[in-house]
Amino acid sequence: MIRVAVDAMGGDNAPGEIVKGAVDAVSRRKDIQVLLVGQEDAVGQELSKYQYPKEQIRVVPASEVIETEEPPVNAIRRKKDSSIVVAMNLVKKGEADAFVSAGNSGAVMVGGQLIVGRLKGVERPPFGALIPTEKGVSLLLDSGANVDARPSHLVQFARMGSIYMEHVIGISRPRVGIVNIGAEEEKGNALVKETFPLLKECKDINFTGSIEAREIPHGGADVIVCEAFTGNVILKLYEGTGATLISMVKKGMMSTLRSKIGALLVKPALKETLKAFDASQYGGAPLLGLKGLVVKTHGSAKATEVSNSIIQCVTFKEQQINDKIKECLEAEEQVTENK
Repeated sequence: MIRVAVDAMGGDNAPGEIVKGAVDAVSRRKDIQVLLVGQEDAVGQELSKYQYPKEQIRVVPASEVIETEEPPVNAIRRKKDSSIVVAMNLVKKGEADAFVSAGNSGAVMVGGQLIVGRLKGVERPPFGALIPTEKGVSLLLDSGANVDARPSHLVQFARMGSIYMEHVIGISRPRVGIVNIGAEEEKGNALVKETFPLLKECKDINFTGSIEAREIPHGGADVIVCEAFTGNVILKLYEGTGATLISMVKKGMMSTLRSKIGALLVKPALKETLKAFDASQYGGAPLLGLKGLVVKTHGSAKATEVSNSIIQCVTFKEQQINDKIKECLEAEEQVTENK
C-alpha cells in the first residue's frame, strides 16, 4: 500500500476538488492510501458527499493554511501546523511515501528542501513537468524551482530527468536537449554556452544538442533542460496556447449547421486527439532529488489532475526513482574522485 499525503487545503479549488480527486484515486487503485491533511471539519464535510473505501482515506488534522501570496520561507517556519508542513513531516518520518499539493509553489519547494531534505550530492532539486508532444510526452525541467542556475545544476537536471523518463515513462535512452535559440553549439546565452560542452561529456545520458522552442511540441527531445525562468515561461505559454486552440476548434465546429453536422462525425476521433494535449492527465511536477517524493500540481488543479498526481506516485515509488538518482550521483562522484 502506497501512502500519499495530500495537501487538502492547497490550491484555488480546495478542499472540494482535492477531496474529489482523492476519492477518485482510491476508486481506481486498491494499492493507495490517501492521507488528507487539512482542517478536519472542512475536509470531513467534503468527504461526506462520497462513498469510498474507508480504509483507503484518512484525515490528518492541520489547523493552518499557507496562502498563495505568503513568502515561502517565513510561512514554512511560522506555520508549523499548516497542511503543507504537517504533510511533509509525514514524508520525513516515513509515515507517508509521497506528498501532493496544489498549494503555494514556493512553500512546496522550500518545505521539500528544509523538511524532506535533499539527496546527498543534489545541488538544486528541479520541478519536472510532463508536457504533451506529437510523439507522446517530454519532461521539462526545471519548470519552476530554480530561476537562477549554474551549468552544474543543469547537468544534474539532465541526469535526473533521464532516470525519470526511462523508469517512469519507459523510454529507453531518452534524448536530452538543452533549450536554445538555435541549433548551433556556439549560440545561446552564457549559461547555455557553458553547459553545452559539459552535457556533451556526460557518458550516462543521451545528449542530442540544442532544442529550439518550436521543436518541443514535435517531440524533439524526451528530456528538455533549462533554468526555471525559461522553463516556466515555456510551460505557461504551452498551456495557454493549448487551451486557446482547443477552445477555438470547439467554437469553429459550432459556428454553422454544416460544421455542427461535421462535428458529430469527427467527435470521437477529435476527442481522443485533444485528450492527448490535456496536461491534467499527466499529473503534477515532481521535485526531483529529494529524500522523499514531493509532487506539485497546478494551483487551479481540478479533481482529475489531483487524482492522476496521486496515482503517479505509485510508479515513482515502485521504480525506486530516488534510489536510482542516488546511485547515479554516487557513481559520478566516484568518477570525479578517480580523475
